Amino acid sequence: MDVRPGSERIFVTPDTDPLDGHVQWAPAKSLWLAGMTAAAIVLGPVCFSGSAFVLFLATSAVTLCCGHSVGMHRKLIHASFDCPFWLERLLVYLGTLVGMAGPYGMIRLHDFRDWAQRQAACHDYSCHRAGFWRDAWWQLHCRLVLRHPPRFRLEPRLANDRFYAFVERTWMLQQLPWAALFFAIGGMDWLVCGICVRVSVCVTGHWLVGHFSHTRGEQVWIIDGVGAQGYNVRLAALISMGENWHNNHHAYPGSAKMGLLPGQVDPGWWLIRLLEAIGLVWNVRTPHNLPERPGLWRLAGATLRDGVADAA
Repeated sequence: MDVRPGSERIFVTPDTDPLDGHVQWAPAKSLWLAGMTAAAIVLGPVCFSGSAFVLFLATSAVTLCCGHSVGMHRKLIHASFDCPFWLERLLVYLGTLVGMAGPYGMIRLHDFRDWAQRQAACHDYSCHRAGFWRDAWWQLHCRLVLRHPPRFRLEPRLANDRFYAFVERTWMLQQLPWAALFFAIGGMDWLVCGICVRVSVCVTGHWLVGHFSHTRGEQVWIIDGVGAQGYNVRLAALISMGENWHNNHHAYPGSAKMGLLPGQVDPGWWLIRLLEAIGLVWNVRTPHNLPERPGLWRLAGATLRDGVADAA
């Protein structure tokens, strides 16, 4: 069988087509988020307290910034910097606690979507073009099933890692030790706000940012010949930890810095710079030491590499 690489982990055959598929309900994914959301809606108002709200904010910030943005996305998926293996594992574990998937699942979801968006055309599921409410149902409760899907293959460093394999098998159960700790310290208020409300809000918020960053917003760059473009969603800078600068990310996917231009707030980048300052991060990749993506060009009046250099 003729297998051609679609990315570093995605391998396609001649009959692989990103358009040839259907959206199917994913029971485990759907029931997980529906359960968390139902608990948040029903119990959240009853269990609300000042300390529980602070816990919600603190745990959301740590898991989204340290875990999802820096650990899962910029490090594990894009390898945009180097760090000690123990730190990588810690950051990725925190990313698992967001409640979207385990480390292997997150890589698979991201790389499949990235591969589809790089094709000349892709399914509406892969580029969030189904409309707001249908996209919400699709992304939060369903999965895309292609007739001839590409093959996904993890690099041995990750596939053979026992810690990552364990976290992948138990990613939903990883909430339980924290639920017990929160309940022991703050009772039901902390349990509901620190687990159910946090998971529901963070996962739903991740979809919201993803939806708008593929459908509307500001653009500096366009990539020729691809099925989906990215957009910068300025209002979501803090809550997304810098992941909102998605037009920048499409232009330089390997960059550890997403807020490339002056005034673009990027908390994930701040954390990376802090870790670099204390010697825990090195070999940081930015547009200064990355090649430009093929087909990349700037819109009239927008700043390209000069602006990137000014924002370093």
